[in-house]
Amino acid sequence: MHIHPIKIKKYKFMKAKIIIAILFLIPFYSIEGVSQNTDELFIYGKATTIDGDQYTGAIRWGTEEVFWFDFFNATKPRNEYIQYLNRREMEDLQDHSLHWAERWVERVFRIEDGYSSFNHTFACQFGDIRSIEVRSRNRVNVILKDGQMFRLDDGSNDVGATIRVLDEELGNVEIRWENLDRVDFLDTPKRLKEKFGEPIYGTIYTRYGEVTGYIQWDHDERLAYEKLDGDYRRDSYSIPFENIQSIEKYGRGVIVITKSGKEIELNGSNDVNRENRGIIINTLGMGRVDIPWDEFEKAVFTEPGSGDVMGYSDFVDPAQLSGTVHHVNGSSYSGIIVYDLDETTDIEMLDGEKDDIQYLIPFRAIQKITPKNYYYTQVTLKGGDMLLLGKSQDVSDQNTGVLVFESEDNYKYIPWADIEEIVFK
Repeated sequence: MHIHPIKIKKYKFMKAKIIIAILFLIPFYSIEGVSQNTDELFIYGKATTIDGDQYTGAIRWGTEEVFWFDFFNATKPRNEYIQYLNRREMEDLQDHSLHWAERWVERVFRIEDGYSSFNHTFACQFGDIRSIEVRSRNRVNVILKDGQMFRLDDGSNDVGATIRVLDEELGNVEIRWENLDRVDFLDTPKRLKEKFGEPIYGTIYTRYGEVTGYIQWDHDERLAYEKLDGDYRRDSYSIPFENIQSIEKYGRGVIVITKSGKEIELNGSNDVNRENRGIIINTLGMGRVDIPWDEFEKAVFTEPGSGDVMGYSDFVDPAQLSGTVHHVNGSSYSGIIVYDLDETTDIEMLDGEKDDIQYLIPFRAIQKITPKNYYYTQVTLKGGDMLLLGKSQDVSDQNTGVLVFESEDNYKYIPWADIEEIVFK
C-alpha cells in the first residue's frame, strides 16, 4: 500500500560591509568518498553586494534552504485579479468569505476600497528562479526563468535571511541581507570543490504506506552531518544522520540502529518524541510530503541513485496555467486559468492534506482537479495517482474561485461552488 504520491516518477520538471568568515558551526565538505555524486542538487549562483562585490559558488539561504528543490516563500502584497470581478461577484465572494470566517474563525482578509484584497502567499522551488533582487529590508523581486517577475513582501524567514556562499576562491562568505543587492542563479557544476554537506535520503514508513525522497527531520535537519539528539538511560547522545541506518518509533521514543548494527533506545528530545514537528520528504518533480509525528512509524536511510539527482537545468521555464473549466451547469470554458484568484503559473503550489499528511504539489504535476464537497477535492496527478485532499484554501470551499481567459478581453469568473472539474492542458 502506498501514500500518494509515493512512487517517485521521473518527472524532470518537464525539463554596508561584507562579513567574510569561516563558519565553523556550518561545516562544508569535499566530494571525496561519496558513492553517488549529489553536487548538482545544491543551489549555486552569483551573489552581488550593494558595493558591487561578487561571489560565486554553492549557496545556503539562511540556515535552511540549500538544495534546488527547497522552497522560497514570501507574500504577494496585492491581488491584481480582484479587478476582474463585477460588483455582484465581489459581494458574493465577500459574503462567502465572511460566512466561512464565522464557521472556522481562521480566515483573515483586509477590506480595501470596499473590497477584500484576498492576498496570498507565494511559494516555488529555488530551481524555478532566475534571480532574486533585494528591494528593501522586507521586499524582494523574484524573477523566474522565463523573465516573469513577482514583487513580493516578507512573510517568511527567506526574506531578510543571511546568504552564505562557498566562493570558489575565497571560501565561505557570509552576506547580511542589508548588504545584499541580488542573487543570480546558475547551473551547478557537476563537481564542486566544496559544498555544505550531503543530503539525507531514504524512505519514511507510516500506517498508510511509505514515501521515498530527500528528508528534513523535525522540519530542520537535512544534511547528513547534522545530528539526531536524544537520551539513553543517564546519557545524552548526538548521532550524525550519516551514521544511522534506521529510526523506528518505540513507546515514547525511538529505537535507532546505526550502520554498524548498534541498537540504542532514545527519548527525551524533540528529535525523538511527539514534540517532533514532522518529517518532510522532498520528492523530485512531485513536490513535498509532510508527515506528522503521530503518523510516523519508521525511517530507513539509504543513498540516492543516479536517477534521484535533479540539477538546475532540469527545472524548465514556467508555463501559464491553462486548460478547461467545466461548470456544474454543463458549460465549459477553455483558456488561461487563474486558480483561486491567485496562482497563474505551473511552478506554483497546490496545498492540501490527506490523513493528516500534508502535500505541496506543483501545478505542473497535476492533470485535473475535481471538487467533491465543501471540504475535499480529488486531485489527479499526471502519472494517474489520485489524492482526496482537504483542510486548505486550495482544495476546499475557502477557495475564491477561478478566472478563465478565453482571450485577453474575454474572460469568465467561476466561483468554487460552481466548478465541476478543472482539466489542465
